[in-house]
Amino acid sequence: MRIMNFIFYNLQHIMNAVKGGLSVEIRRKIPCSIIRGGTSKGIYFLEKNVPAPGKERDDFLMRVMGSPDKKEIDGLGGAASVTSKVAIVAPSARNDADVDYTFAQVSVDKPLVSYKGNCGNISSGVGAFAVEEGLVPACEPVTTVRVFNTNTGKIIVEEIRVSGGAVEYTGECRIPGVPGTAAPVRMKFMKPAGAVCGRLLPTGNAVDVLDVPGLGPVEVSIVDAANPLVFVNASSVGMTGRELPMEIDGLPELLERLEMVRGVAAVKLGWTADWKKAAWDTPGVPKMTIVSPPQDYVTSDGETVKADEVDLLGRMMSMQKAHPTYAMTGAMCTAAAAVVPGSVVAKVLAKGVDLSRIRIGNPAGVMETGVEFEPGENEPKIICTVGVRTANLLMQGCFIDKKAAE
Repeated sequence: MRIMNFIFYNLQHIMNAVKGGLSVEIRRKIPCSIIRGGTSKGIYFLEKNVPAPGKERDDFLMRVMGSPDKKEIDGLGGAASVTSKVAIVAPSARNDADVDYTFAQVSVDKPLVSYKGNCGNISSGVGAFAVEEGLVPACEPVTTVRVFNTNTGKIIVEEIRVSGGAVEYTGECRIPGVPGTAAPVRMKFMKPAGAVCGRLLPTGNAVDVLDVPGLGPVEVSIVDAANPLVFVNASSVGMTGRELPMEIDGLPELLERLEMVRGVAAVKLGWTADWKKAAWDTPGVPKMTIVSPPQDYVTSDGETVKADEVDLLGRMMSMQKAHPTYAMTGAMCTAAAAVVPGSVVAKVLAKGVDLSRIRIGNPAGVMETGVEFEPGENEPKIICTVGVRTANLLMQGCFIDKKAAE
């Protein structure tokens, strides 16, 4: 009945407009939820309610976010890469998954939507969304949701707290970068190696030396687990490793230097022919990641973290800007890189680190991750990487999509 009323209303609207010689506007109400997943925030849609993959879907998602516009003032985006994200979810036909999930990164300032790679933070809201939408039955006290990420072809197992037949969002878990506490979302990234490139070490090397314009030879480790990252020691790019996001973003020369390294790595991976075009051809991956040995530092909130409270320091870039915290997939990849002998990450890691509880000192505080692996002749076999996030359902409603009738 709702659909019939909708069709009747629009037909009536069009007929009246045509009679009056007016322009015609078609409006559609698209059900969606706004969910904070980890330290990101996104718009979550059921796949059946959005256009099919292609230009029509991309145009729709840009309208949703109000992109391209640095303020994203005319959409639901938050004018930052971590708040300009979308999750598209559907029931899965796979035996090893309950739902399929596609991640979309909508550029804030470019007419661009990227589907290359996944977002671990947005992933942490998928399980709750699946239960809220009835795609997975709520089972107390914990509902396990098996999520197949279409971007990477990988399975993520999420444990969602449930009480009274509904998702429980309040709890005692605190994560850096999010105020207060919430219910934990325990996540296990199964066999995360080769998420985008097909193997843990896409070049076959634990360390590659890139010839970077203006810098010369720079040692990096290109590692692909959950998402492909290019790791560099902070000292190799003129950083201390203690820098905060506002400081990084306020230094145009440093931003260009970091994008050069990332761009040259993208060229090496065959994703672009020119490092200068990497921001367009492959803006989201590989993710630029700067690591350094444990040291005292001050967080974005002014709190002091001591060297003995962390196993390494990490700073990440997201869509050519500094990530305010540390990406979840970045943490998963960092854990995997930690067990690659001779990698940039392994070299800065604290001695005697507990690999089931690697502590990453990031701008918001200390983030913990872990890895299960088997040593290999050429590279380790990553069984899974693990971590904990929180999620919060902020809104359920409809996005009003408006288009001129053709």
